[in-house]
Amino acid sequence: MSDTVLIQNAVVLDTEAGSLRDACDVVIAKGRIAEMGKGLKAPAEARVIDAGGKTLMPGLCDAHVHVTAFTADFPTLKATSPFYVGIRAGEIMNAMLKRGFTTVRDAGGADWGLARAVAEGRIKGPRLLFCGHALSQTGGHGDMRGPGDEGLHQCFCCAGLGHVCDGVSKVLKAAREEIRRGATHLKIMASGGVSSPTDRITSTQFSEDELRAIVGEANAALIPVMAHAYTARAVNRAIRCGVASIEHGNLIDEESVKLFKEYDAWLVPTLIIYQSLVKEGVEAGMAAHLVAQTHEVLDAGIRGLEMAYKGGVKIVYGTDLLGLMHRRQLEEFRIRSEVCSNADLIRQATVNAAQLFRMESEIGKVEPGMSADLILVDGNPLDDIGVLCESEKHLKMVMKEGSVLVEA
Repeated sequence: MSDTVLIQNAVVLDTEAGSLRDACDVVIAKGRIAEMGKGLKAPAEARVIDAGGKTLMPGLCDAHVHVTAFTADFPTLKATSPFYVGIRAGEIMNAMLKRGFTTVRDAGGADWGLARAVAEGRIKGPRLLFCGHALSQTGGHGDMRGPGDEGLHQCFCCAGLGHVCDGVSKVLKAAREEIRRGATHLKIMASGGVSSPTDRITSTQFSEDELRAIVGEANAALIPVMAHAYTARAVNRAIRCGVASIEHGNLIDEESVKLFKEYDAWLVPTLIIYQSLVKEGVEAGMAAHLVAQTHEVLDAGIRGLEMAYKGGVKIVYGTDLLGLMHRRQLEEFRIRSEVCSNADLIRQATVNAAQLFRMESEIGKVEPGMSADLILVDGNPLDDIGVLCESEKHLKMVMKEGSVLVEA
């Protein structure tokens, strides 16, 4: 059977221009967009899809996910069989695909095995970028031991969140180990967080020498670094040390905005996780006293997004959801729509993400030569972002690398 697909009568969404093009035909061959125009022909054995004037756009990207987090209880997750975790991760990724996500960037827990299973089609899900385990100092956001737990058992074939390491020599080794395992990016825990049991959200983590050492290893491997950071103090020092993207960034200040632009860094807000934790964090498996810490950053998130957006910071779509909260992945669009235009929201989840992932020649646009990662939606998301939020109603097709994986 031919691997050629002809999509007829599709209204293509131009993510860079933020506009719709006139209806046209799109020929896909060998997993890529081969040709676009009107009245195009394909081989007789090609599959023909009539888009019926619906909107054809790039598949969505989520730059901050935890595909192995079937529970929000990280200590339990770490102690769970990796075979069971792998099955649950497959379910989580399949659901992401059905929401229109064709590329996701994992922020701690996924590994080369899951990425390979997706690439080989053994798991039906979005393309998976992974960091392995996030690098954390002792007592940092990736150290899930309670104050009375003195033992540190680190098994890197399991789905734990963090890789605890201290001192320049140890962080260099940890970074090199994650790179050896195939990491497409590294993650640094550069501040305290909500889900970690012994740190403070307001703390900075790792010395600047340690931060620069990790970034140096990533640069040597030609991969980017993402940094978990909430406060302006943590964000600003991480940017100065060379990280590519700040994750969360709820408590940034005007100096942060200047540094984002000066260092050409990216911001990946994850606003939906805080609303979700308040509503159902305990039910999802997180301890009540950790969920209570959410209020320290909940209201600040939208203010931080507004400050960054108005200041011209480059922003990418991310969600950070855990456990049963994964189903809220598309709600991030609605929250951000209080601040961002629909065209910019779509850019954040397509072309901006592609640039952050260093995949701008592969994904994020509907153009000849690009990977055929496409979704077909009934409606115009430039006019109504709800078209993307209600996948059950509006999403009609998901294609990844030329293969139709979801059809309504």
